[in-house]
Amino acid sequence: MLHELTISDLGVIESARLEFGPGLTCVTGETGAGKTMVLTGLGLILGAKTVPATVRTGADAAVAEAIIDVPAAGPLAERLADAGVAVEEDGSAVVARTVGATTRSRAVMGGRTVPQTLLGEVAAELVTVHGQSDQVRLRSPARQRDTLDAYGGAETADARRDYAAAWDEWLTAAERLRRMQEGADAERAEVARLRDDLAAIDAVAPEAGEDAALVAEAGVLENAEAVRTGAAAAYEAIAGDEAITVVATLEAARRALADAARHDSALAALEERLADYSYGATDVGAELASYLDRLDADPGRLDEINQRRSDLATLTRRIGVPDVDGVLAYAERARPRVEEDDAWDETLVARREDEARCRAALEAAATTLHDARAAVGERLARAVRDELALLAMPDADIAIAVERTEPTAHGADVVTMTLASHPGAPHRPVADAASGGELSRIMLAIEVSLAGADHESDDTARTFIFDEVDAGVGGKAAVAVGNRLAQLARTHQVIVVTHLAQVAAFADTHVVVAKSTDGAVTRAQVGAVTGEDRVQEIARLLSGQEDSTTARAHALELLEGSAVAR
Repeated sequence: MLHELTISDLGVIESARLEFGPGLTCVTGETGAGKTMVLTGLGLILGAKTVPATVRTGADAAVAEAIIDVPAAGPLAERLADAGVAVEEDGSAVVARTVGATTRSRAVMGGRTVPQTLLGEVAAELVTVHGQSDQVRLRSPARQRDTLDAYGGAETADARRDYAAAWDEWLTAAERLRRMQEGADAERAEVARLRDDLAAIDAVAPEAGEDAALVAEAGVLENAEAVRTGAAAAYEAIAGDEAITVVATLEAARRALADAARHDSALAALEERLADYSYGATDVGAELASYLDRLDADPGRLDEINQRRSDLATLTRRIGVPDVDGVLAYAERARPRVEEDDAWDETLVARREDEARCRAALEAAATTLHDARAAVGERLARAVRDELALLAMPDADIAIAVERTEPTAHGADVVTMTLASHPGAPHRPVADAASGGELSRIMLAIEVSLAGADHESDDTARTFIFDEVDAGVGGKAAVAVGNRLAQLARTHQVIVVTHLAQVAAFADTHVVVAKSTDGAVTRAQVGAVTGEDRVQEIARLLSGQEDSTTARAHALELLEGSAVAR
């Protein structure tokens, strides 16, 4: 509930403080007196966008401050706690919104600076604001659908959630199938090229680093005579047939040290080192001998190497890579795509089956949602018809048609509200069949029905703010509107901006916005009226002359009648 609203330097309002109790509060005043600024102030503390132009001329900033009740438990309570909002012991919190004329605006709730969106979340759960522009709800099929779903509560919410999940799953399956089908020719042509490349690679069967090894071996063979001469000379010097070789010399030195070491053990370590040198030289000699044998064993090896290098070069040019390692990396990437293509037909069948399964699930979810909406539509139509009977439209027949259509993100239904304004009249879309005053009353009937559904579901009182919901209404219908707003105010807090005395007469709290000017500055005074002051305001609403005897008598009659009705 909204307990209090304080406004300063907002439009023509220099300073105002309004107290809102439970029940029905009506705000009246002459056109241009500043009623809009009261609504603007309410909008600010409910998260509306700030407009610097609304700051009073000459002021640095406008301020709107309110005391509101907040929920003690639930997601919103957790959200407020996470934001550090301090809640009073009585469950209320102070909300302040500053609108700078040239500086940044800010929002404070419970002593903490909070984002504008948090105020919007509070408003969405606790407050319903309805103005004349909201009659677009009766003109837009999407808004009519959302209204129907809101009335259905958990029944339609569960069905919508299941449908949304089925919709997302079907979209994914359909997109996977579409990509596979639309790209089939190009994809399969690409895979055919990869398949040919892999066949060429497998035919050559390159090994990692093979090209570099062949280059090195070819360099040796191309200089075979110089290599043979050098290797042979080294062999002869180390372990050849000559009397003096490295091996023979090392062995002679080792034996001499061995004889000496029998007399001096200090030489034993040196003898061991010479033995190691001798063994090493012997090994080198054996390896050189084997190397020389290989050079002589395969005189055609150079031709083989050159042919292999040519095959590898052809392969790297085909693949478009610089070396054999690039060819192997290409093959590693290409094989999974070729293997996947091997199962192309099976994959395509599987994706078609998956899309069909998801589509069937979507159709089933759409049917469930349609059935829920159709049942809820009948209940909402009955509720609105009952409300219209109380709003001086007893012969009006409201119907809500829920027709199947192709699935969309919000279901497979088109929701249409139709009106037959009197017996025998054909049903037509509400926006076409109703006058301005009838649209106002139908919108009020829908809001009251939605409020009733909310009250039954969670027993949570909301705050309803109506901006001239009675536009285009007069006479008996105006009395009916006031009476119905008063009935709504028995379970919810209702704040109404009105020009109708018949509506204002039902108020529990009557707030008047009056304008005054000294020729240079215009100011608005805002305050509650009671007693004789209220009689005068009702009389002014009736005739434009608060001192008219006839209007005053009529005002008293209205106030007495509304008291009886309540």
